Amino acid sequence: MQKHSHNYTLVIIPVASPLLIGLYRENQLIKSVSSEQKTSDILLPILTELMNTYPVSRMIYTKGPGSQMAIKLTYIMLQTIEIVQNIPCFGCSAFSFNGGKPIKAIGNLYFIKEKETIITKKFEHAIEEATFYLPQSIHTLKIDKISMPEYNLPAV
Repeated sequence: MQKHSHNYTLVIIPVASPLLIGLYRENQLIKSVSSEQKTSDILLPILTELMNTYPVSRMIYTKGPGSQMAIKLTYIMLQTIEIVQNIPCFGCSAFSFNGGKPIKAIGNLYFIKEKETIITKKFEHAIEEATFYLPQSIHTLKIDKISMPEYNLPAV
C-alpha cells in the first residue's frame, strides 16, 4: 500500500437500511458506499476493501439510536480493527445524519432528541421514516469521546 499524506476517515451509519459508509479525506467526502444487505454480511468486506486501498487514520460510527443489532456488530468490528490495526474508533449520534428527525424504534415508538436527551415517544400513526445521509463535510461533526453503543431500549 502506498502511503498518502492525507488524513482519511471512515464514517459508518449502520442504524437503518441502507447501510452507509463514507470515506473522507481531510474531512471532505470522496467516496460513499451504500448497501441494502445485512450489516453482518457486508460491513467487513466493505471495510476491508476500503482499508486496503486507503490509509485510514480514524473511524467514526453512529452509536445510536437505531438498529441495536447492527450497532453492536459494527461496534465489535470497529473495536477489533482498533485493537489489531491501532486505528481509533469514535462514536457519534445518529441524529447528526438525519437532520434530527425521529428514528424508528419499535411499533409506533420513535427515538427523539429533546435538547441533549434521547427519549422514546409513541405516535398514534406511523410517521415518515428518517432518511440518513453522508454529509459532504464532517469538519463540524460532534464526535463523542466514548465509542460504546447507546442502549436506549431495554433488552426484549
